[in-house]
Amino acid sequence: MRTEQLTARALEKVGEDKYLLASAVGKRVTELVSGSAPLVQLDQKKYKFADIALYEIAEGKIEVTLES
Repeated sequence: MRTEQLTARALEKVGEDKYLLASAVGKRVTELVSGSAPLVQLDQKKYKFADIALYEIAEGKIEVTLES
């Protein structure tokens, strides 16, 4: 899937809030770098952590909400 399509699907999951999506991707990348297992099956040598995080959000594997 192209990055633009993936980003559009992920944006739908966060109510079209680009800033919320960027924050969620950043937090998930930090978790992945720290050793968390990806929630989607992608070749980690081929995909960057940010791509994996976008896939997780777009596929609904991670629920993104506003923090109070």
